[in-house]
Amino acid sequence: MKVKKFTAATSRDALRKVREALGPDAVILSNRPVDGVVEILALDNDDVASLASPAPESEMAQPQPHLQHFADPAPLAPAFGARRMEEPGPAFAARRFEEPAPAPVFADPAPTYANRRAPEPAPALDMSAMTAMMSAAIAQAKESAAAEMSGMMNEIRAMRGLMETQLAELSWNATAQREPQKAAVLREMLAAGFSATLARYLIEKMPATKDAADALRWIKTVLARNLTTIANEDDLLSRGGVFALVGPTGVGKTTTTAKLAARCVMRHGPDKLALITTDAYRIGGHEQLRIYGKILGVMVHSVKDEADLRIALKELKNKHTVLIDTIGMSQRDQMVTEQVAMLSESGADVKRLLCLNATSTNETLNEVVRAYQGSGLAGCIMTKLDEAASIGNVLDVVIRQKLNLHYISNGQRVPEDLHLADRAMLIDRAFRNNRAASAQFGDADLPLMMSGAMNDRSLREVSLG
Repeated sequence: MKVKKFTAATSRDALRKVREALGPDAVILSNRPVDGVVEILALDNDDVASLASPAPESEMAQPQPHLQHFADPAPLAPAFGARRMEEPGPAFAARRFEEPAPAPVFADPAPTYANRRAPEPAPALDMSAMTAMMSAAIAQAKESAAAEMSGMMNEIRAMRGLMETQLAELSWNATAQREPQKAAVLREMLAAGFSATLARYLIEKMPATKDAADALRWIKTVLARNLTTIANEDDLLSRGGVFALVGPTGVGKTTTTAKLAARCVMRHGPDKLALITTDAYRIGGHEQLRIYGKILGVMVHSVKDEADLRIALKELKNKHTVLIDTIGMSQRDQMVTEQVAMLSESGADVKRLLCLNATSTNETLNEVVRAYQGSGLAGCIMTKLDEAASIGNVLDVVIRQKLNLHYISNGQRVPEDLHLADRAMLIDRAFRNNRAASAQFGDADLPLMMSGAMNDRSLREVSLG
């Protein structure tokens, strides 16, 4: 390779010299002014072709194992900064140049600058992942909106309850000032144990009167009219059938069963009566009933499950009356539902009598009724009347739940301490000797209690006369 230098006064003259010496295909390597003249370094095109075609014995001509073969490689580009002559000179028009030797076939050219810097292809989008992300975002947005809506509704309900309470307090204050006899009757009902809900309903329906005694008399009349009781024992003892006494633990089911058994024996004889106990868990539970049965001369049968009960009732179908003493359990126990199902699916028409403890609170008695209600109760029996300070709570539940009150139990003696329910006597006893209790409700407490009393739809069926 021979690099030639050309100088002239101007660039045009220098290029003319290059064209005359090397031909129109000469490669210009540099062009610069030097000491008042223009200096051009040029290279013949043949020398450039020799650079692109290395000698066969050189190392560059040997094939590389890791490179791919190309059938027609492109000629090597001119060096950086070089340029070709554009116009052919007339002096070299007839000159022939030898064709450059064909470049050898390389196994694979070295990676170029463009190949090394080429951007990587963009990854393909996973549509399933995008769909899952969008679904999760939408679900989260819905949950957030639902939570906000729920919180907003709770706040609205709280505001509504607060406004209703305040309006009820204002209304009751105005009513108490205009009709003070209503406040006196309200104290009497609350002291007797009746709920604020029932008291509020009756006082709102009470006719206008100026005398507190007349108002209380009207209240007693309405309560007695809505207290359902049996007229005589013929509905229970003479008709006969299968009766099961149910209720929570300690309410007095076994003792009450013995009292009813004694009444049946006195009327029909021991041969017409049969006793069944399901109380196999409580220590001595069935033994207590066996002692009563032995005294009365009645056989006591013990059953464990629904299958035993079916067999026992089938064997005792000829008996006039069958009394079943069930195991006591809490009204919040899940086994209550199983017990109700066992009695309902025993293959016989079992009438369930619910024992209500007169010493329990109004809320507890309501839970008991709801738990043991099942498909319907035949009636109820009020127990432990002798231990209760007030009985308005039991009467309130019986009235609001539309139960049929059969008997009143007021002691442990068998069969003396069992009486038919007398509604007039019960209502009168509920309001008797409660003046000390009524004094505990001050004028400031009555508006709050009346505002907190909820409207019960079942009270719409209360007969006002």
